[in-house]
Amino acid sequence: MELQQMRYVVAVAETGGFTRAAERCHVVQSALSHQIARLEKELGARLFDRTSRSVRLTAAGEAFVPVARQALEAAERARAEVAAATGEVRGRLAVGAITTVAAVDLARELGAFRQRCPQVRISLQTEMSDRLLEQVRQGVLDVAFVGLVPGARTVGVRERELARGELVAVVPPGHPLAGREWTTLARMARETFVDFTAGSAARRQRDDAFRAAGLTSEVAFEVTTVEFLAKLVRAGLGVGMVPEAIAAELAGLHIVRVRPAPERTERVVWSGLGPSPAAVAFLSGLGVDVT
Repeated sequence: MELQQMRYVVAVAETGGFTRAAERCHVVQSALSHQIARLEKELGARLFDRTSRSVRLTAAGEAFVPVARQALEAAERARAEVAAATGEVRGRLAVGAITTVAAVDLARELGAFRQRCPQVRISLQTEMSDRLLEQVRQGVLDVAFVGLVPGARTVGVRERELARGELVAVVPPGHPLAGREWTTLARMARETFVDFTAGSAARRQRDDAFRAAGLTSEVAFEVTTVEFLAKLVRAGLGVGMVPEAIAAELAGLHIVRVRPAPERTERVVWSGLGPSPAAVAFLSGLGVDVT
């Protein structure tokens, strides 16, 4: 069993076809198919069910792909560790972030990191905090920027708090609260909300504050990005509550402070098993000591 064979299997699983996988791996399709067939013979099981229209993982393939990914990541980590021992940072840096991250200028930090470490392959994805935490635990992401309620415990990762702030209300022009500087949580409870997905860390920041005050609220529209939240609020479909630093960037909406205000923390998290050399270099650039 060879790493290249594992790489081909993972590529087929992720692209959904042998042709697209061969294009990704920069090989001719016949060579890719031959190597996968050799691997299937060695394993004594078919990894894919092939039809004229689709390629799907078999039960054996479903079991094989996650382990193959781990093996490929381990091999890449080994190469990166050897390079780091000789003074060169290389490998990958997979970063995740919530769309409301405000504690750091992530675009600037990633740009600066690329200048310092040009041999590192950088990727970025945005997700909800709960999903990002899970991906860091699984090793899919090296570093993630998340937003959590104060006191929230994280498991299987290491972390550093970057900022602590409050949520403010955002309302459309013409709303009864649009001309006010502040309002109460009880007054906000009378509104219809545009909010993040139920159960998400972003949603809990507001829900916990309402619950602590003995209040409930109606959420008619659930979203996963602050941009869509703002769009629905502008359309007059409801009001929202977002971090103060993010609210200032939402054109066409009025900001209203709320008392008592829901609180949130922004944290950077990385693997509890130890960061990769690239992650160490990136976090160091943020002033985060991982030792």
